[in-house]
Amino acid sequence: MSVAPISLLVPRQKVPDLSLPLVGGGTWSVATARPERFSLIVVYRGLHCPICSTYLRELDGKVTDFAARGTEVVAISSDDAERAAAAKENWRLSRLPVAYGLGLDAARRSGLYISSGRGPTSAGVEEPALFVEPGLFLIRADGTLYFASVQTMPFARPRFADILGALDFVISKDYPARGEVTGLPTAAA
Repeated sequence: MSVAPISLLVPRQKVPDLSLPLVGGGTWSVATARPERFSLIVVYRGLHCPICSTYLRELDGKVTDFAARGTEVVAISSDDAERAAAAKENWRLSRLPVAYGLGLDAARRSGLYISSGRGPTSAGVEEPALFVEPGLFLIRADGTLYFASVQTMPFARPRFADILGALDFVISKDYPARGEVTGLPTAAA
């Protein structure tokens, strides 16, 4: 199987527009999001992932904490509408907007990893043939990337309490996005 190489989003640079349907109706889009400070995009593996269930339930309980810091949140996956709706309902995500239909090409362009399905998980849900691995992106209100974390496995994800604490520091100190250097100087001959 051949898949396009991963490209990386660059801090302080505009992120490409991403527009996805939301469970329950409407659309979430990078281009039309209007947070006071940041958008927090949490990419989850899909309905089949029991770790995602726990992780997103925790985030659901912190939506108002993020809002108090001027940060809108959305969870997205490559699941289809039916699976995304089942995740929102079964995982009791009452505050967290859940978007679906993230294309694998768009996921790769964002630096996300793709895995192949291996049958039913411990939750008893069949993995899709291909699905996206977790990622977390913090995008400034101006549409530029501030922070990104991508993973190849479902384990050891960034803790939301840590992100909230980091936001407090970032906001109070006007801390700049880091990791913006895209080229290195060549060594003198």
